Amino acid sequence: MFETLVDVFLDALIDSLKILPFLFGVYLLIEYIEHRSADKLGKALRKMGPFGAIGGSILGAVPQCGFSVVASNLYSGRLITMGTLISVYLATSDEAIPMMIANPAFAGKLWQLILIKVAVAIIAGVLVDLILKLMGKKQDEEPFKEICEDCDCEHHSILHSALHHTVSIILFIFAVNLILGAVMEFAGEDTVKTLLMSDSIVQPFIAGIIGFIPNCAASVVLTQLYIEGVVSFGSLIAGLCTGAGVGLLVLFKTNKHNMKENFAIMGILYVFGVAAGFVASLF
Repeated sequence: MFETLVDVFLDALIDSLKILPFLFGVYLLIEYIEHRSADKLGKALRKMGPFGAIGGSILGAVPQCGFSVVASNLYSGRLITMGTLISVYLATSDEAIPMMIANPAFAGKLWQLILIKVAVAIIAGVLVDLILKLMGKKQDEEPFKEICEDCDCEHHSILHSALHHTVSIILFIFAVNLILGAVMEFAGEDTVKTLLMSDSIVQPFIAGIIGFIPNCAASVVLTQLYIEGVVSFGSLIAGLCTGAGVGLLVLFKTNKHNMKENFAIMGILYVFGVAAGFVASLF
């Protein structure tokens, strides 16, 4: 029992430390921009239009969840559009790619997985930004408002402010990783198998919900169950599209005054993820 708890603690610590360099790097960048050229760069990034979604999709496809964390912070700082954020989330694959590379029999499916997720991410990102533009929804013209509202950043150095944000978020991520790790450890993979209802038409819907677990463990479990033949390729797509790693967790922490918006983003991820899963099941 004690050894299990130690393992859970170490896993949570390692998972959190993996994204620490990304987190600190992006906060250094954000603080530098805020102190030096917030208005100019903010406007330039927001004017990227569909190219933001394309770039976000490509970055999100890199097999780790660091970019989803970066995107969450940039969106909370109003430096990227909602479409770009969603494209990063949908393309994020966490541990799925290295796990499938380690199983040569699934090499063919790996490329399909990457191409489908990137394609869905680009389509969703461009559509979201286009719809918001047609609806006349304008992005907040005050970059960094959400991130820096409570930290009094303007009165501290760039390094001090970046460290303040990094420590605050990393402790929050560690706490959630610890709780989720304990739940996954004691609930077990068999429980997840039961929840996924093998060979059921509702499996992609359930996989999409499991993908929302803000931890790399979700992508590990879904990929392993696919390798074992428990879940279909379509369900794997659905779960990995909604699975943005700890990106969503960071979004809810840094964009906390826009909870309605955060849940809307989750809804968009779920709709596109499940739809992509069903389409993938047809081929």
